[in-house]
Amino acid sequence: MLSRSESKYIQTLSHKKQRDAESLFVVEGQKLAEEVLNSHFNIKKIYALQSWANENKTIENTVIVDEDELQKISNLQAANEVLMLVEMPEENVLLKFENTITLALDGIQDPGNFGTIIRIADWFGIKQIICSEDCVELYNPKVIQSTMGSFIRVNISYSKLDECIAKANVPVYGALLNGKDVTKIDKLKQGILIIGNESKGIREPILKHINNAISIKRIGGAESLNAAVATGIILSHIC
Repeated sequence: MLSRSESKYIQTLSHKKQRDAESLFVVEGQKLAEEVLNSHFNIKKIYALQSWANENKTIENTVIVDEDELQKISNLQAANEVLMLVEMPEENVLLKFENTITLALDGIQDPGNFGTIIRIADWFGIKQIICSEDCVELYNPKVIQSTMGSFIRVNISYSKLDECIAKANVPVYGALLNGKDVTKIDKLKQGILIIGNESKGIREPILKHINNAISIKRIGGAESLNAAVATGIILSHIC
């Protein structure tokens, strides 16, 4: 049975301040739980229905809860069998720009967009994403959920983006409205692809580093594309 104080504590982890203070984040659902169990991440505690526990009898630190208790601590509309408290790993990402494609995100704010971009990056074999310091936080529950486990396989780091890009000795590509048609660009072996904010695009301090502007040819009347959709289209042509 889940105590009231423990339930409240788990609920506080929906706030970034508390996640940072505790160095913990929440993972929910059978698929994500399986991904984390098979990863390098350390799991502090698991809250699960008896049905999940019966299928995972070797897993330690599992607290059995009923459906109502699980729903109270869940961030989902409908709780899905299991919720984990997972330790945040120390950020010790050594960035390597040569012979690889790196995604750079400038001011991405929407958690669903960010999580989907991570998932798309994983699909196309992108191993690292660098984010401006004002991008949405990786461990936001909506981001984690949207990645469907891809956050485990893609290194995410936050930095002063313009300084980081300036130090990288590789071609820099940017998703812009006035660039070269992406369908006419050769496959890339190395480079940085910059994706801008959902409404404002790529900011001026970052624009000066772009030496290869890329565009997705517009056929209809839509003003713009969702950032995650645009990322997927571009990566499908350049990877």
